[in-house]
Amino acid sequence: MPPTDTPGTTDTTDTAEPPSAPAPRPPAAVPAPPAAPTPPASAVPGPPAFSAVPPAPPVSKLPPVSEVFPAPAAPQVSEVPAAPAAPAAPAAPAIPAAPAGYLDVLRVREFRWVFAAHLLSILGLVVSEIALTVLVYDLTRSPLLSSLTFAVGFVPHLLGGTLLAGLADRYPPRRVLVVCDLVCAGCVALMVVPATPVAALLALRCAVAAVAPVFQGTRMATLADVLGEGDLFVLGRSLLRIVAQSSLLAGFGLGGVLLTLVPARGAIALTAGTFLLSALLLRLGTAARPARAPEAREGLGATWGVLRDRRVRALMLLFWVPPFFVVVPEALATPYAGDLGASTAALGLLMCAMPLGTVAGELLAGSLLGPAVRSRLVAPLLLAGFLPFLLYALRPGVAPAALALVLAGAAGAYTLGLDAWFVAAVPEGRRGRAMTLMTAGMMTVQGLGMAGAGLAAEFLPVHAVVAGAGVLAVLCVALLLAELRASGFRPKGETELTGI
Repeated sequence: MPPTDTPGTTDTTDTAEPPSAPAPRPPAAVPAPPAAPTPPASAVPGPPAFSAVPPAPPVSKLPPVSEVFPAPAAPQVSEVPAAPAAPAAPAAPAIPAAPAGYLDVLRVREFRWVFAAHLLSILGLVVSEIALTVLVYDLTRSPLLSSLTFAVGFVPHLLGGTLLAGLADRYPPRRVLVVCDLVCAGCVALMVVPATPVAALLALRCAVAAVAPVFQGTRMATLADVLGEGDLFVLGRSLLRIVAQSSLLAGFGLGGVLLTLVPARGAIALTAGTFLLSALLLRLGTAARPARAPEAREGLGATWGVLRDRRVRALMLLFWVPPFFVVVPEALATPYAGDLGASTAALGLLMCAMPLGTVAGELLAGSLLGPAVRSRLVAPLLLAGFLPFLLYALRPGVAPAALALVLAGAAGAYTLGLDAWFVAAVPEGRRGRAMTLMTAGMMTVQGLGMAGAGLAAEFLPVHAVVAGAGVLAVLCVALLLAELRASGFRPKGETELTGI
């Protein structure tokens, strides 16, 4: 645009000046020739009629009159070429006035590559966990060691998320994502080697779990670069969560079917291919961006330093505390179904109810509600989401319990507004580290919640544990919301934290 304006002004001035420049310089003897070009420049009808020698000086002063007003004259003439400066208007549509939708997110080419890589990565992770559990059981015939393949992943999540979180900001994000996928592919490939002992299999499982929060945190931070920090980012995060929930359901089924067709090591080998393909998609489909904070310090001090900000700390706890209680009904679904004398099909219904509600809630909130409404609903949904747990106090049957879990899962739509709050509160230079820590914390507290629920159920009836978890969750969330308000946090565009 500036090149058009600048040459346009220069060309107009050069075209207008040559006729007028000779007129003032020569004596009155040459005024007649310049008088012909003068009328087009001055557009004053009088002077041409007086072309005699005396009037020549006044005629020659007409060009200086146009020179006295070059600012108005030049812009108006150059404004005609500058009218193409209207292409600057496309910048306005870049900030959508209407609420964005999931289709708007999928129209972003780079996000589609990230989305496809995420789908492959999560499917590979789920199937590899199932196949590894079966493999360990086949080798040892030990239910304890088989179950450890699931449980052993929670501690490495915490260690990897804290010790390695700085990598998300210190190195270019695309490099971090590709290397994480390659590490997972390498670990899974080593599991396929027949000579690999069980201890090594569990160690490799820990390595994959330690890398996972770094990968997820870096990807989340990169989404803000790909989609911006506004509503597209929130909906993009929501789509990835929906895929994760759906992949858990589909992955378990796919893994079970796959294991009927190929041995456990063969299924694990296929998942190594999904990690490699994910790395290829990220390498080819995402832009090369510089590191956010190349000078960032590594270690626990810098990572936990993210939590020194009172607002970020309160928001982080709002991501961590609810999942601790959310997993209680799922962790106790098997003993609860056993208490009711329900079938295995009923157990499957109880296990699927909350993920189905979560997917439905996020889809509805993302499609029908605007950013402002979702922001105002964060606090109400956080509190109301645990009220269905109270139904367990009545020891309901399978159908009412499943309905309660669907409602509780649907309230998980609060995460859309909470995502927007979090990305606005965290400085860009610490975004990768903060999101890695948040991801690691969420995975860790879910493991602790499952263990705590099982421990409580050793001393109390299962239905009482679930109902009690609902009461404690409401109290804890209310305290955290009060702390967030006291920290002075205000969502963008709002004068106060509403709904509290």
